[in-house]
Amino acid sequence: MTASVVRPADGSREVALVRVPAFWVVLAVLVAGGLWMARLAGEFFTSYPKATALSLLLFALLAVPFWLFVAELDFFEREPTRLLVLAFAWGGLVATTVSIPGGVALEDLVAKLGSPGLAASWGAALAGPSVEEIAKTLGVVAIVLIARAQVNSVLDGVVYGAMVGLGFQIAEDIVFAVGAVALAGQGDQLQPVIATFLLRGFLGGIWSHTLFSALAGAGIGYLVVSRERGRPHRMGVAVLAVFGAWASHVLWNAPLFVDGLGNGVLALLGVLLIKGLPPLLLILLLVRHAHDREADYYVGRLATLPDPALVTPGELEALRSGSRRASARRLAADRAGRTAAAAVRRLQRAQARLAVELSRADAGSTASWEAAVREQRAVLRQLGHAEAVAGRVSWRHRAETVVTTVVAIAVLWVALSALGGA
Repeated sequence: MTASVVRPADGSREVALVRVPAFWVVLAVLVAGGLWMARLAGEFFTSYPKATALSLLLFALLAVPFWLFVAELDFFEREPTRLLVLAFAWGGLVATTVSIPGGVALEDLVAKLGSPGLAASWGAALAGPSVEEIAKTLGVVAIVLIARAQVNSVLDGVVYGAMVGLGFQIAEDIVFAVGAVALAGQGDQLQPVIATFLLRGFLGGIWSHTLFSALAGAGIGYLVVSRERGRPHRMGVAVLAVFGAWASHVLWNAPLFVDGLGNGVLALLGVLLIKGLPPLLLILLLVRHAHDREADYYVGRLATLPDPALVTPGELEALRSGSRRASARRLAADRAGRTAAAAVRRLQRAQARLAVELSRADAGSTASWEAAVREQRAVLRQLGHAEAVAGRVSWRHRAETVVTTVVAIAVLWVALSALGGA
């Protein structure tokens, strides 16, 4: 994906969703899916009230950090909350309701065309991804149909795809958690819910549906944005991205390395890394590339401003990457306290929004964001820290990174040990 990954934001094309016919079609589908899921939830609560309540609580809490992380991926032009909610709802209400019966039907087909043994061992790897990745990708397509003006970069496609995948992952994990309770056959017990949360949520959530759908969403974003390329090329890239999501999902579900790495915590960790690390690294590289290209584009708009009160050369460099933006906030905190760090964050947000407004064809609403930048600049000057530049990595930050890494490894080890390496 080396072609254009950003198109100028066009504010003139932003219209109310209720005026878009496709919105009502999507809303009708969401309502139908919501009714289906409500009926299923009612059955769960009737049979296993405590287990269902716990699964809803655990996976809802798990969704929060994922949501915050995904929403922060596109720093310069953040996606409207209503569209993020719509993407999440598509994954949780539509893609899930389609995939549950669709996956069962396709597994039955595998058993008939192949053999019951093939369906038992490879059914989940073949049927699940084939239905689920198509259903989730259609959620990104739905966003494009109802709000095309909001998809003007590959990174936008990644964000919406990840949100669809997150909604699907949370809904599916809740279904699996309650299903594990039913399978245990010991009544309304909580232990199967906790085991499912550790395995499917805590351990598998990093490189599961959110990741797969982000990859597919990148392809849809490329299809929409890179108009200088021919349609066959763009379609080919989009199909390749969706195929990559499907292949990653197949690898994740495949019954590979079940006994090949032995038993125990290290064996389970090895399987997770072998299956999950390649797609994780791929999407991280893709996100980094798309973010850098988008940052270069919008920072280039800011660089045309002659007024150092709006942006300085040092701030332009800091805005180019998330790590440098974070470094600028840490430097402000070290020199002038948390108030300065908060002001730097607001300044960076205002500068990012100003860059988006400068990229618009009319560029008619820059005055308010220029005023917001000057306001935060005044706050920083009063605090004695007038410029939001990145600083060197301090020993404190290195120590915090080491401690965080150690704690994360310890938590992962405890989770794997709690599952008994099985």
